[in-house]
Amino acid sequence: MSGMSGMSGMSEKRPGRSLRAARAAAAPIVALVMILALWEVLTRVRGVPTYLLPPPSAIFEAGARDASVLALGALTTFKAALAGFGLSVILGILVAIALSSSKTLEKALYPYTVFLQTVPIVAIAPLLVLWFGPGFRAVAVSAFIVSVFPVIANTLAGLRSVEPALRDLFRLYGAGTFATLIKLQIPAALPSIVTGLRVASGLAVIGAIVGEFVAGFSEGAAGLGIVVLAANRQLRTDLVFAAVLLAALLGLCLFGAVNVAGHFLLRRWHPSERDG
Repeated sequence: MSGMSGMSGMSEKRPGRSLRAARAAAAPIVALVMILALWEVLTRVRGVPTYLLPPPSAIFEAGARDASVLALGALTTFKAALAGFGLSVILGILVAIALSSSKTLEKALYPYTVFLQTVPIVAIAPLLVLWFGPGFRAVAVSAFIVSVFPVIANTLAGLRSVEPALRDLFRLYGAGTFATLIKLQIPAALPSIVTGLRVASGLAVIGAIVGEFVAGFSEGAAGLGIVVLAANRQLRTDLVFAAVLLAALLGLCLFGAVNVAGHFLLRRWHPSERDG
């Protein structure tokens, strides 16, 4: 009987969770519908020219009409953003580990990592084209430059936040530097690393779009940045909005992938990822 009551208790909890999830998802959906409806009504009632601010219906029509162009552009942009993001994850974590190993090294090199965050990417994008050529490589490097600093900063903060008592315990048991890094520092820094990856995932798409504004495209593959520029020259603001919306969705997809990975890594032991 007690087992059956336990099972019934579990079955009661599951609908409760799904109901809470449905309510949480309903609020932003309702808000979005209301905003789009208000936008549609105001632009039509006020007679706003479509080249200044198209109504949502015109944006969706442009997206459907040029679906093939937008799909190819989204694929091109996503590949470059993913390459830049992947590079920022690998190099960012390695650089943070190197900086955390020595205070002197951190003081000497960390200011140069901050430089990557403060440098205007639009200003150096022409140099990227000169060094890497137009197209995919320059765009991917642009995405990398924009997204690498959050990975370095958050990983370094996580590695530095390990409690001294735990370090002393590892040292007491004779653990070497590599064993301490793998078994103590990196697991303790995982929440900070995931936070950095969440920030970097959205920035990578922004960096790719900005890189496309300057780097152009090669081999006939035009990314969303090129679609935005071409549509803007033709005063096709509806297509500009559709391309920007698609770029935002790419960023959300990358962010969602990082969120899912972070949840699976942290759900068993970190409070932020436990089911409420």
